[in-house]
Amino acid sequence: MNRSIMLLAPALFAACTGTGSGSVNEVGTIAATGAAAPVATHGVDGAGAAAARGASKDQGSAGQASEQASPTDWIAAEAPILTNAVQLTFGRDWVRAGENYIDPTGKRVLFQGVPQPEAGKAPDDHYAMVLADLVMGADDKPALASSWIISPKGSANTCGWFDPKDPDRIIFATTLVPPTAANSPGYQRGTGRYRWSFPPEMRIVSLDLKGRAKGSEIVPADLKTLVGDGSAYVAEGNLSADGRHLIYCSLATGQGDLYSLDLQTGETVPLVREPGYDGGPFFSPDSTRICFRSDRTGDGHLQLFVGDLERTTDGRILGVSRVHQLTMGDTVNWGPFWHPASTAMAYATSELGHQNYEVFLIDSARWTTGAGMPMQRDGSTKVRVTHAAGADVLPAFSVDGRRMIWTSKRGPENTSQVWLADFALPEAFEPVLTGTSAGEPARNEGASAPGRAP
Repeated sequence: MNRSIMLLAPALFAACTGTGSGSVNEVGTIAATGAAAPVATHGVDGAGAAAARGASKDQGSAGQASEQASPTDWIAAEAPILTNAVQLTFGRDWVRAGENYIDPTGKRVLFQGVPQPEAGKAPDDHYAMVLADLVMGADDKPALASSWIISPKGSANTCGWFDPKDPDRIIFATTLVPPTAANSPGYQRGTGRYRWSFPPEMRIVSLDLKGRAKGSEIVPADLKTLVGDGSAYVAEGNLSADGRHLIYCSLATGQGDLYSLDLQTGETVPLVREPGYDGGPFFSPDSTRICFRSDRTGDGHLQLFVGDLERTTDGRILGVSRVHQLTMGDTVNWGPFWHPASTAMAYATSELGHQNYEVFLIDSARWTTGAGMPMQRDGSTKVRVTHAAGADVLPAFSVDGRRMIWTSKRGPENTSQVWLADFALPEAFEPVLTGTSAGEPARNEGASAPGRAP
C-alpha cells in the first residue's frame, strides 16, 4: 500500500486475546464480536488514516470533519446499494484495522491490524496480518471469531490476499523481521501529516495453512518468498483467477512500477513503468485486464487506470496495452476493486472533499461490436455508495458480489475498522455473464442483495 496525498496509505493490522482485559498476544484469538450499525450520533476525523491499497508516501494534512452524522441518515442514504451494515472489528481490540478481503468460500476475512496493547504499553509501530472466521453472531448478524495473527512477530506487513484456487494459501507482503527503517507509518508528530514507510525488507510471501493449528505462531521459516530480496520495497500483490500470475508493485527503480510474475514458469514481465508511482494493481474478474492507481500526473493527485493484458496462446502475460485513465480532476482516487459480476469498479475518492473520503462505483465497460470495433465506456458512469461522515475506503467484494467489505471510521470510536454490508448492484451498471468477456452485454445476474448467512 502506498500513495500520496491526503492521508492515504496501506494499513495492516493484528489480533489480540482477552477483549475484556485489553491484554494482547501476538498469536491468539478474539471472541466473536460484530454488532449492528451504531445508533449514536458521532463525530469523525475526515482524513481517516486508512489502510490504502497503495497510498502515497506523504499524505498531506488531515482535516477534521465538523458535521455530525446520524446513522439513521447514512443507513437510509446507502439503502439502495448497501443494507444490513455491521462493524466487524472494534477499538477495544484494535488500535486500527482494515484493508480487508473475504476468502473465496465466504467463511473467512483477511485484514491488517494493530492490536490494543497491554495496559501501560505503547501500540505496535507496524501492522500484522490477521485471519479471522466470518460467522453468525449471537445476535444473528455477521461477526468475526478466532482472529489469528499469521505474520512473524515484530514484522511489518501489508497487502494480504487469498489464492482464488486454494483458500488455505495466503499471499501477503512482509519484512519477515522488524524493519530497519526508523520511520514508522502513521501521523507524524507535530505535523498532522500521514506518512507510510517503505522498508526495503518488504517482500511478497505465501503461507500454506494446511496442517497448521489455528492460532499457532508463524515464524519466517514458515513463509515462502515469491518475489523480493530485501533490497527494495515489493508489495501490493494480487493473484489472477487461475492462481498462475502474481501482479505487484516494486520500488526497485526508485518509483512504483508494476510487474507480473508467472508462478508456473518463474518469468517476470514489466507491465507499467511510467514516471510516478503506479501501484495497487488488481486483476479483473476474468483476468483479461488490470486496474491500478497512479500519481503520474505529478499534480499531487491520484487517478485510476485500466489496461488490457496481452497474452500468448498458452496464457503467459506479455504486457499491458490500451491503458485508459478512468478518473480526472483535482481528486485523490485509489483502492480500485472490480465487482465480480458486473462492469462496476469500487474505489475510494476525495470527490466530496479531502475531509471525508467516500466509496464510489465507476464504469469500466469495454467490449467489441459485431463489426469487430473495440468500444469502451470507462469512467462514463459514477455512483456514490457510502454516505457516512468519516473516511470510507478500501472496498472489496465477496466472490459472488453480494457483499461489500471495507474500512471505515463511521463507528463511535472514530478509528479505522472493518465493516461489512449486503450489496445490491445499481441498475446503472451492466451485469456480465459467467464465461463472457468483461463488458459484454448480458442478462441481469447477481444484482440483488444477498441473504444473511455469512
